[in-house]
Amino acid sequence: MPHRLEFRRYSLPFRSAVRTAHGPWPVREGLIIRTEDEAGRVGYGEAAAIPWFGSETVEEDVAGLVGLGGAVDAGSLQRIDERLGSLRFAVACALGAEQGLLPAVQRLPVASLLPAGKAACAAADQALEAGYVAFKWKVGVLDDADERVILDDLLARLPGHVKLRLDANGAWTTRRAMKWLACCAERPIEFVEQPVAPDAVDALAGLAADYPTTLALDESVAGLPGLRTWLGREAGARRRSGEPYGPAGETPAGRRFFIRIGDKYRPSDSAASRVRLQKHAATRPGIWRGTAVSGRAI
Repeated sequence: MPHRLEFRRYSLPFRSAVRTAHGPWPVREGLIIRTEDEAGRVGYGEAAAIPWFGSETVEEDVAGLVGLGGAVDAGSLQRIDERLGSLRFAVACALGAEQGLLPAVQRLPVASLLPAGKAACAAADQALEAGYVAFKWKVGVLDDADERVILDDLLARLPGHVKLRLDANGAWTTRRAMKWLACCAERPIEFVEQPVAPDAVDALAGLAADYPTTLALDESVAGLPGLRTWLGREAGARRRSGEPYGPAGETPAGRRFFIRIGDKYRPSDSAASRVRLQKHAATRPGIWRGTAVSGRAI
């Protein structure tokens, strides 16, 4: 039977603009999806499109929802263009929540997102006092040499048990990425996220094989085509414990990359949806079991 479908659009400014390799990002936009079945059971989902990240636009998601005519059923997902990955995810989560298919989540570990540049050091001090034990720092924003100096300053003030992740948002060329990964090999970096552009598939695989620091895929798997590409490569991965595994349980020699599923600055509580996606991903070859959910409350 059809489920009633409603949506609301939001536009929320960040407390301060997020600086990435793509420039400043001042406002978060997206859609909240609400479905309701005949029994009155309600589900919510969120379409959190980021066009510069590689997804569809919010306007395209709105058009896709209007095309559904105010109702969805089991076949609706197949009628949504697969290019609208954020929208398909939102509708699936809403329908799943209606039926109680999403796991209950009370607490998830999160990482503190540090601002780009020198401000990262002061922000890290504050986050440490607040109890954070994992940090993500945006790189590719300033000159590489300046950022590496800041990196050493940052690492010098972090206790040994704290994890630091770098996110380049695909800003580096392969040559720049090689220099950065050589630097990271000598430092306690948990992983480097999206070092080169999403279409540099062979370069990403080569970097993962040539350097010891784990690489995370983000923009590379922003849509279904990219996800299929990497699933098809049966990417080697690591469990949370650090133990590698392969499609049949064997150790994938020379492979050090995984697919990261993050909250991508979503304002709503979609943690349960992410955990469900992670559980699905964990059953597929090449997905890291225990995928990081990182970010902070904005």
